[in-house]
Amino acid sequence: MQINVVTLFPKMIAEVARYGVVGRAISSGLVELACENPRDFATDIHRTVDDRPYGGGPGMVMKFAPVAEAIERAKSKMPDDVPVICLSPQGRRFDQATAARLSVLPGVIMLAGRYEGIDERLMEASVDEELSLGDFVLSGGEIAAMAVIDSVVRLLPGALGKDESALQDSFSDGLLDHPHYTRPESIAGRNVPEVLLSGDHERIARWRRKQALGRSYVRRPDLLTRLELDVEQQTLLAEYLNENAATEE
Repeated sequence: MQINVVTLFPKMIAEVARYGVVGRAISSGLVELACENPRDFATDIHRTVDDRPYGGGPGMVMKFAPVAEAIERAKSKMPDDVPVICLSPQGRRFDQATAARLSVLPGVIMLAGRYEGIDERLMEASVDEELSLGDFVLSGGEIAAMAVIDSVVRLLPGALGKDESALQDSFSDGLLDHPHYTRPESIAGRNVPEVLLSGDHERIARWRRKQALGRSYVRRPDLLTRLELDVEQQTLLAEYLNENAATEE
């Protein structure tokens, strides 16, 4: 997969290539990561890429021409018809389903905005999709781009030590993940749940499904509204709520 980020701060993006899953994927040739800097396409001595907004107001706006040329340069190095995605607080919220959709593409171009925004004419002419990490504002799109890159790359076959690890992540089935435990068996007065020590793989799998449902219900009830729970899931959720009600009493 080829990923190219249009950014005024390519050194920020370069950092994601140095660590963890993304770093290993790049080293093994699963991913190619590059950047294009709009400043390289500015025509004045100061390499200006922003200007005051028409109509007045605070801040500056990224100019059409240098950003458009940076995008075209990125396209010239990529497979045909790769999407251009702008990381923006005005975009649709990024989620695991979107990560999965992007992970099967041959490439993607990400545009990291800065300042008060980007000339809307550039958005209309060159951007296929806008994505947001959530209802908050960052100083620029670079951190959001890095988050999207990490989320997408870990879904590529061979990026993780075991491909099934990605299938068990939070949100992979629309729910939060179940709790995890490791050695020692007892610490700080807290014990590993007995079922995880039983060796009974069917019981363990059922417990994990129950915990994922219950944790999602308590922490992210909005997730359950998007799902149609089958009979087993309804039973597991009812068990979780009864067990935890008894614990609280």
